[in-house]
Amino acid sequence: MADTQSRQLTIDGTTIDDAHACYVVAEIGHNHQGDVEVAKRLIAAAKECGANAVKLQKRDNRALYTREFYEQPYENELSFGRTYGEHREALELDADDYRTLLSYARELGVTLFATAFDVPSADLLAELGVPAFKFASGDLLNTPLQRHVAAFGKPMLLSTGGGTMADIERAVDAILPLNEQLCILQCTAAYPADADDLNLNVITTLRTRFPQLVVGLSDHQNGIAMAVVAYMLGARVIEKHFTLDHALKGRDHAFSLMPEGMRRLVRDLHRIPAALGDPEKRPLPVEADPLRKMGKKLVAARDLELGHVLGPADLGIKSPADGGLPPYERDRLVGRRLRRPVAAEDFVTFDDVEPVAEHAAGAHATAQP
Repeated sequence: MADTQSRQLTIDGTTIDDAHACYVVAEIGHNHQGDVEVAKRLIAAAKECGANAVKLQKRDNRALYTREFYEQPYENELSFGRTYGEHREALELDADDYRTLLSYARELGVTLFATAFDVPSADLLAELGVPAFKFASGDLLNTPLQRHVAAFGKPMLLSTGGGTMADIERAVDAILPLNEQLCILQCTAAYPADADDLNLNVITTLRTRFPQLVVGLSDHQNGIAMAVVAYMLGARVIEKHFTLDHALKGRDHAFSLMPEGMRRLVRDLHRIPAALGDPEKRPLPVEADPLRKMGKKLVAARDLELGHVLGPADLGIKSPADGGLPPYERDRLVGRRLRRPVAAEDFVTFDDVEPVAEHAAGAHATAQP
């Protein structure tokens, strides 16, 4: 078992842990629609947006689906074929396509990996040398596939949509004896997922239950705000679906982020560590000028003579705070006698006053024969 203090994962040379910036995965899935050139444009756009990685999905459709399911009619506005099998095959990239895209991603300097939905797909991806693997929520219960992929020795991300804690524990127990490079992703397997169904507090539960593992979020919700909340709860991997056009044919495009949204997401996630700062509350240099203008000081409310005993009405509170005493000191000035004349709106300090009793005692001593 890994050191419980480490909670660290390295994917393709990038370290993921509590101390580093969030690792952002742009989930392309099949938003490329089976077109390698579209996939290239998506990869390039994700890199430009600052994503650490892009992810595809690989299926061996004949091995994955029952014959009945594969051959069922699938003629609708989202379909790419007459049957579900034809639809899925039209969206699939082959080994040569993956070689092309892996090479292209390396040239751009962005990590490319994939979800393996079955053993033949996992074997192909391993042969191609992908740097990491993803398990979809539908395979949370698939311990044979989990063990098979774990044996490759590559980092793995496990989505947990639709599962219980017992299901997650079963998967972790199957994987860790073979491979400790695992990240657990809180996930709601709805496309899209409503904010009310995200259950982001599970991130805290997962971090407590698995203190040695990096925890993240596979986020199917429209928008970016909930991913930022997830980071604050301890998620250090955020996966978001990514497209170039919401209007393209296919179920995922509508809830996927477009480049501007992905760019803002990466920007906001990477700003968080600096924005958190440290726990000490203190004045900051950037606050000095605004607070000088907005701040207040105690001043004479009118011209005051030497020897005048200050009352509340004698002291005004005025901006800017460019000298003198802050307003909270007013009560300590009230009842003291001025040692000098003070013009209206001039500030008053403790050097300008003395206790009335002290003044009276001095005057009395001076008057003695």
